[in-house]
Amino acid sequence: MSTLPNISLTQLEYAVALDSYRNFNQAARSCLVTQPTLSMQVQKLEDTLGVIIFDRSRSPVVPTPIGEKIIEQARLVLRESLLIKDIAESDQSEVSGDIKLGILPTIAPYLVPLFLKEFMASYPKVNLSINELQTDQILDMVSRDQIDAGILATPLSRQGINELPLYYEPFVAYLPADHPLQAFDKLPMGEIPFEELLLLEEGHCFRNQALQICAHDVVHSRHQASFVSGSLEMLLKLAEQGFGITLLPELMLLGWEKRLDKVKSFAEPVPTREISLVYSRTYLKRSIMDAVTDSIRKSVPKSMLKKSGSVLKPI
Repeated sequence: MSTLPNISLTQLEYAVALDSYRNFNQAARSCLVTQPTLSMQVQKLEDTLGVIIFDRSRSPVVPTPIGEKIIEQARLVLRESLLIKDIAESDQSEVSGDIKLGILPTIAPYLVPLFLKEFMASYPKVNLSINELQTDQILDMVSRDQIDAGILATPLSRQGINELPLYYEPFVAYLPADHPLQAFDKLPMGEIPFEELLLLEEGHCFRNQALQICAHDVVHSRHQASFVSGSLEMLLKLAEQGFGITLLPELMLLGWEKRLDKVKSFAEPVPTREISLVYSRTYLKRSIMDAVTDSIRKSVPKSMLKKSGSVLKPI
């Protein structure tokens, strides 16, 4: 009978971490070990297999061709090992464990305060870690198992990524109180002049959706000052001072009684963004993910639970 090489899950974890960070010190910190410890275990893995997994002569360190294949398989092995723990935890009556979520900056400030307090009270044995990240970062970290799931705008149709819609959030326009477009009862799509449109910076899918709603292309010219920001709050303040018009997600309006006179809803079909929980092909930590999903759906307005309007693709 043949014997398997003496490989530990810890060695595979360290190799995967080194591939993710391409730096021994950063990989060691992510694994909560010293750099010599991680380096020694990766070396032992290479010695056991009789191949060189990483090319250490290059900076940053990169996998060799055979190393790429080994690391790909190592990720699968680690993911399957987590499934064993997930199966065991699913048999427990109480939801417990750790979960890491990545959430878009245009979602997190308005969604997290709605569900977090009740979630923590309902599931005291769950340790929830939330990071604000961009779409590409979330998808990359989910695929590398660096986070368990992400909350972002969909549909994306990415290979190896599952999407579970949580709610459907309408867009609204925020414009100065004396703006001519205030004459509309409901604002038609395409009516906002491009030169007045305040946009988020490149990399935000919210920016692309805003351009879709206003039926404009980024090749249009600007007049006078041009404002691009990484913060919706910044764009909101500029709009309040009369510098232009910005688009906002409807959850941002909760508790806004004093500002609603500057908010204009869109005519049917109302432009909407689909917000989903995204995760890798292997559905790990099912009980915790189900708890997060349930808490979020309970926290948002019921009107957002049904698909309506025109769902925009976050290109």
